[in-house]
Amino acid sequence: MPFLLDDANASARLVGLLDSAMDAIVSVDDTQRIVMYNRAAERLFGWSAREVQGKPLDLLIPERYRDGHNQQVRRFGATGTTSRRMGDNTVLYALRKDGTEFPIDASISQLQTPEGKLYTVILRDVTERVRAREELASFAAESAGVREQEKSRIARELHDELAQSLTALKMDTIWMRDHVAAEDAAVQEKITAMLAMLDTAVASVRRIAADLRPLVLDDLGFVPAIEWVAQNFTQRTGIPCDLRVDETLELEEPFATGVFRMVQESLANVGKHARASKVEVEVRARGDDLLLRVQDDGIGFRPNAPRKPQSLGLVGLRERAMLMRGEVRVESAPGTGTTVEARIPVGKRPA
Repeated sequence: MPFLLDDANASARLVGLLDSAMDAIVSVDDTQRIVMYNRAAERLFGWSAREVQGKPLDLLIPERYRDGHNQQVRRFGATGTTSRRMGDNTVLYALRKDGTEFPIDASISQLQTPEGKLYTVILRDVTERVRAREELASFAAESAGVREQEKSRIARELHDELAQSLTALKMDTIWMRDHVAAEDAAVQEKITAMLAMLDTAVASVRRIAADLRPLVLDDLGFVPAIEWVAQNFTQRTGIPCDLRVDETLELEEPFATGVFRMVQESLANVGKHARASKVEVEVRARGDDLLLRVQDDGIGFRPNAPRKPQSLGLVGLRERAMLMRGEVRVESAPGTGTTVEARIPVGKRPA
């Protein structure tokens, strides 16, 4: 039997039920003023129910989020949806009485009553969860840095030692060819085949070294490395790449390597899956953020489709962006091409 608010016993039971809940529960009316506030909310925020009764919900929200929150609540009210989780995959923050902020997980519901619409938010403090996530991200970032250092070491040895040794061997083979009697056709043919194999081996070593860690990134910097990867993509695939990058852009580590890898992986996805006739790459700064956009005119796909090769490539992009505290947005549909946009806050070092 539902509780009736005008029934004293039912109201008392409802209050007792809400106060026994482990999660904080806050209800507001159409004007965003607090009308219900349970004991868990008192413990969480530090305000008593008497102190917040009839006060604006802004009292519990950090100032920088208030306008956006009010707009979201109005949009939610217009949808008619009964309830939904707030924030999607982003972390929401609330404000305690002492002025400290803390991360929360929250869901919101709406109910039409004779007195007007009632919005109810159920929330909990997820500080420990966020801290654990940040520690995991920090460990992953350190691991990624170690991998890049090892790739750089191997690439340098391949380039400086193995490739040079193969080049010296090729020169010795040319000397042999020039000093073997020209009439010995079998030997000349064998030496020619050896030279061809050495050329292939040298090219393979240099390609593998460049894939592991392009030396241009360490020797010349971020912008030349991005130009190199765009040119290399066109040479391999034959797909024109229109590159727009701020020539004055300078990035420190780990951002230089992270963004370079994102460009590299995005173009690799285009080459493998898109069947595109052209691709555009844009890298520019906007305030403390770096914006990366890779757009192709290929066959497109459904980003949420399960177990698609493109989706696996997008997982790698999102992981790299997450390690740098950034985010990736993908727009695509069959037949409309694909746009990958990333925002990386290069003004703040990752954990």
